[in-house]
Amino acid sequence: MKLYFAPRTRATRARWLLEELGVPYELARLDLARQENITPAYLAVHPLGELPALVDGDITLLESLAICLYLADRFPEKHLAPPIDSAERGPYYHWMAFAEVSLDPVVLAFYWHARSSEEQKPGAHSEEELAKHRTRLGTMLDTIQRGLGDREFLVGGAFTAADVVMVSILHLAHTLGLLDGHPRLVEYVRRHVQRPAVRKAVSG
Repeated sequence: MKLYFAPRTRATRARWLLEELGVPYELARLDLARQENITPAYLAVHPLGELPALVDGDITLLESLAICLYLADRFPEKHLAPPIDSAERGPYYHWMAFAEVSLDPVVLAFYWHARSSEEQKPGAHSEEELAKHRTRLGTMLDTIQRGLGDREFLVGGAFTAADVVMVSILHLAHTLGLLDGHPRLVEYVRRHVQRPAVRKAVSG
């Protein structure tokens, strides 16, 4: 397997999962500053020039959520996804999709606004838009915190790929100061970003 990777992109969550699985893979690092993601060679892999991309034999996957779902099922003996016939499979799908489809776009809205402020450029969103995002984010964080309850993991009693996807997004939210008022989520993020696989995934 080959993972196309650059730091501080969604490729990090795919690399984190690969490290959790402990399976051999090739890491193809791309230098975004040198625009290595838009070379003809990489565009032949990912026509949009985005990251990550995973090549496993004849299979090429381009979305980080799809990659995480695929990898967890590709190695069922690693137990990073509930069994397909398990009652936990539905909640597993739910939290994976909730993190990627609902939570991630709102957190990114605040991220790009912060980047614009740092670079002294006009914000990507108006204050009115940000207020709506903040209200929606609060509801989503409340929902996640209730779903997590007093457990260490989102689904059942074990770490799964759902935690990889959720923590990767909540970690960005935490660095932006968006988890204030949600101490269980702060604890959840802090616990899981200390995992050895995370340190390997962000090592460059």
